[in-house]
Amino acid sequence: MSGKVLVYGGTGGIGLATARALVRRGHPVHLVARDAGRLDAAAAELGATTTRGDIADADLFARASAEAGEALRGVVYAIGTINLKPVGRLTTEDFLNDFRVNALGAALAVQAALPTLKGTPGASVVLFSSVAVAQGFAAHASVSMAKGAVEGLTRALAAELAPKVRVNAVAPSLTRTALARPLTASEPMAAAIAQLHPMQRLGEPEDVGALAAFLVSDDAAYITGQVMAVDGGRSTLRPKG
Repeated sequence: MSGKVLVYGGTGGIGLATARALVRRGHPVHLVARDAGRLDAAAAELGATTTRGDIADADLFARASAEAGEALRGVVYAIGTINLKPVGRLTTEDFLNDFRVNALGAALAVQAALPTLKGTPGASVVLFSSVAVAQGFAAHASVSMAKGAVEGLTRALAAELAPKVRVNAVAPSLTRTALARPLTASEPMAAAIAQLHPMQRLGEPEDVGALAAFLVSDDAAYITGQVMAVDGGRSTLRPKG
């Protein structure tokens, strides 16, 4: 089980949960994030190496891949947006920013790490989509379009990079993270959204991180090109009542 896993968004709710699950599985991690204090705290907790930076910086991806080291066995791109507006209020910059953060960033992260990944047995990439791609929601036009691009990217890369590198995506429903706090801070609102899920609760970062870490691991050695839901059944089932 050689090589580090490079985790973009490694101090965010899902990114940090994934990093913790990876470490429990025996994978060393290299975390990429913007906030120096949170990055230092996560590094101390997990024994991780780090790169501090913003994906808006053109050189971040090459720098992070280089600083992660020569035996890189995985990339997890856990950076995203939740930009919920009616389509009539979305600006060109909204669409471009959501695409840049969710889809283009993922593509550039994989591209920068590819020379190392191809040389590492068992290499794996995990990206993140959303339940909003499989099931249409109002006010999700920009983010759904961007996450739909992530699903297309996942399948295209999986086909292109097989058999050396596996590529999969995880599609969560609403998860209790800092990014989702505007939707979950109000308990009545959070409870109402939870009732839309057959499992009758919102997702937790650990729910998503556990699957992401599994997809990186050798236990998932025959899985590639898949988009897997961690959504309490919301994309496929109707809640009772």
